[in-house]
Formats: sequence, C-alpha cells, structure tokens
Amino acid sequence: MATIHVDVVSAEESIFSGEAKFVALPGENGELGILPQHTPLITRIKPGAVRIQRADDGQEEFIFVAGGILEVQPHSVTVLADTAVRGKDLDEAKAAEAKAAAEEALKNAKSDIDLASAQAELASLAAQIAAARKLRGMKH
Repeated sequence: MATIHVDVVSAEESIFSGEAKFVALPGENGELGILPQHTPLITRIKPGAVRIQRADDGQEEFIFVAGGILEVQPHSVTVLADTAVRGKDLDEAKAAEAKAAAEEALKNAKSDIDLASAQAELASLAAQIAAARKLRGMKH
C-alpha cells in the first residue's frame, strides 16, 4: 500500500515524523483529507486536530495544532504548527482554566489589539478543548 511521509513540527520541537496512510486536518476553508500522491498544496490551517493514520500499525495519531501552515507534496506532508500538543498530552481542565482567563481578558480589553489577542487565544483554547473531548470520546 502507498504511504506518505508526515512531519508535524512546532517552533519548540518535532511532534511527529513517520509514514502514514492518511492525514486529516482543519484547513482554512474546511476539513482536508490527504492521501499518498495528493496534488501539491500550501494552505493555512485553523486550530484543531490533525489525525494521522500510521502506516506501520494503522493506529491513529492525534495532535492538536493552534494553527499554522500545511505543505503537501505527492510523497510528503509537512505541518508547521504555531503550537502543537500530542493528543495524549492534552489537558482539558488546564485548557478550560486558560479559556476562562482569556474570556476575562476579552471583557477587560482596552484596545483593538487587546481584543484581537484575546479573541485569538479564546478561539485556540476552544478548539483545544473540543479536540481533547473528541480524543476522549474516541478512547471509549
């Protein structure tokens, strides 16, 4: 079976590197599904879950990204994430606390820059909480 090499990296570290059968992720205009031999593509991605079906065992690798850039070539997929967290490391309680703090910052924003920053943080945390819930639901 054909595979595609996938790299998911953030500014801090390489999160995933390996062969996959399939990759799904939140594109700027909707969910994207990438199979081997996909047409070349570069696009922004939104906060959400990157799902990678590993080629070796068929298991699904789950990574939360807070946005970034996707590059697809026929034999490789590269996700350059602003922030990336492995699914097993997602902490819904911590994200909920941070979301509450971002909502408070939104209420107290004193400028358009403060408002935009709080809105972006809130969107990212909401996506992280949704990703954590989705992963938890997949395990049961």
